[in-house]
Amino acid sequence: MSIASNAAPAARAPESPTALQALAERGEMRRYRRGTLLIQEGDRGDMIFIIRSGRLRAFGTNEKGREITYGTYGAGEYLGEMSLDGGLRSASVIALEATECSVITRHTLERFIADNPAFAFELISKVIRRARAATLSAKQLALNDVYGRLVALLQQLAVEQADGTKLIADELTHREIASSLGCSREMVSRLVKDLEIGGYLRQAKEGYRLLKPLPARW
Repeated sequence: MSIASNAAPAARAPESPTALQALAERGEMRRYRRGTLLIQEGDRGDMIFIIRSGRLRAFGTNEKGREITYGTYGAGEYLGEMSLDGGLRSASVIALEATECSVITRHTLERFIADNPAFAFELISKVIRRARAATLSAKQLALNDVYGRLVALLQQLAVEQADGTKLIADELTHREIASSLGCSREMVSRLVKDLEIGGYLRQAKEGYRLLKPLPARW
């Protein structure tokens, strides 16, 4: 069973499409098959990847191979800026489907910023937003139980519909949700099933619908 679609995670202030497109045009276009690892956690790197089409997932692993997902990203977004200082990559990035990216080296980015200094502020804003998101995720992991984290994720992905329900249209499997929440797939499956039985969730062709407010505790 999967929670289905393409709802963007929470509202974000996007980078200027014109500036990002102009930067993308200076990069090297590369295509990646589903399952291709673009970035390996712990490696050194000084390139960013601007997504032209497809989807990427950023994640981390521990010594036992357990994964946690930091986020999924689609066309118009970019990844890799956290290592522009030449430090170690803080996360791995994998292609969730066939994906095309413009790969930008640090040298290319420096020349672009020299010509477009305002983009430096957009880049800084991106780093700040991701740092805030990481802080929020750490807080949720520390202070919420698994159900609380699941509710936060569902509410983040849900989009208000004309009939008063909310649609979750993000194509996330229970395993991917578990990776995001830091729990087992079996736990996610059980909680989703309980919410369906309780009349809070309903699976539809276009995704899952939230039929009424989710309870604070389960």
